[in-house]
Amino acid sequence: MMKILLQSPQIIDPNSPYHLKEKNVLINNGRIVEIGDKNYSADKVIKAEGMKLSIGWFDLGTSIPDPGHEYKEDLDSGMRAAAAGGFTQIAVLPNTSPAIQTKNEVSYLIKGNDTNLVKIHPLASVTKNNKGEELTEMIDLHEAGAVAFTDGLKPVWHTDIFLKSLQYLQKFDGLLIDHPEDIWLNLFGQMHEGINSTMLGLKGMPRIAEDIVVNKNLELLGYAGGRLHITRLSSAKAIDMVRSGKKKLNVTCSVTAYQALLDDSLLADFDTNYKVNPPLREKADQDALIKALKDGTIDVIISGHVPQDEESKSLEFDLADFGITNLQTTAANLVSLSKWVDWDVLLEKITVAPRRLLNLEIPKIDIDEKANLTLLDPDRVWKFDERSNFSKAKNSPWFGQEIVGKAVAVFNNGKHYFDVA
Repeated sequence: MMKILLQSPQIIDPNSPYHLKEKNVLINNGRIVEIGDKNYSADKVIKAEGMKLSIGWFDLGTSIPDPGHEYKEDLDSGMRAAAAGGFTQIAVLPNTSPAIQTKNEVSYLIKGNDTNLVKIHPLASVTKNNKGEELTEMIDLHEAGAVAFTDGLKPVWHTDIFLKSLQYLQKFDGLLIDHPEDIWLNLFGQMHEGINSTMLGLKGMPRIAEDIVVNKNLELLGYAGGRLHITRLSSAKAIDMVRSGKKKLNVTCSVTAYQALLDDSLLADFDTNYKVNPPLREKADQDALIKALKDGTIDVIISGHVPQDEESKSLEFDLADFGITNLQTTAANLVSLSKWVDWDVLLEKITVAPRRLLNLEIPKIDIDEKANLTLLDPDRVWKFDERSNFSKAKNSPWFGQEIVGKAVAVFNNGKHYFDVA
């Protein structure tokens, strides 16, 4: 097997004795065999001064619409984009056709996990076909390998179903993940409701559509007990409610890597690549998200990857689908966020925190541990284009642009991917 030496990256792993130290790391046969200051002999040497070495990144809620809409993204293209983006494990949303609601769909997703560079963890549907009306067989799905339960990009809107899910999942300490949205208040909505939506003549998606659902779900959690993860938060008030809720409830939350970086003024040219759900909001919301990343209110950062084909995006704005393809550009988002938030805080939210929530094994950077690693070059300037893109989709505001920050190596399952300049 090839011996690979990473020269002097800064190790960022709170569980490692080498946390925040710059060391040489030697990898052989899928394991870390040496960590220290010696220049170990190797078949390949990666000069990693100034780079950050963490355990492999984990994406809690990647949209890969396979089975059903493989023309947008399939498992192969999704895993290639994930590896190129720095992810060694991804938890995939059940917005597929059929939905991830039987053992068959679960086994389809996990079949290559012992050998693939990127490991897939199924998030199974809470309700049949993600319609919010009838519960799936959650215990069976859990035993088959589902790591948590969600209706993915759709909210669990039915109050009684939401309550019963929280109660039902307590049988095995299961996690309910919800995308908080009042579908009626947001009906036909195109972007954040505010001055910009009025000026552009587009139907708005008000903050209250998120806020009242977060409030309701926290009340239900207090009543029923259980574990709730609220995903894709965007509103300052919703963040405040979660911050308060954490004092007495078992609640966690996540935000997409781009949500705090982009605002609704970017939609002035009707660029559908900025059309996302929840929508890009205003500066006050961005500031609240940054504050919540710093103070620990936001537990997890996700890519927010929602791939769309050309036919779903190259349309009039009100007809275009929501979503940004973001697996390969999350690293650049993190570099932008690092202006305000420390690296060890950011990386914990994309490595340790999501695995802890799902009760999964947490890798560690130490001698004789398996190599499940991501090497990030925060200074790498690269162009995101046809040549560098591994996803089938290119619905990204950064497509065709030079951006800063890239995952340059990942290791997992005895395999690796390099993109070293």
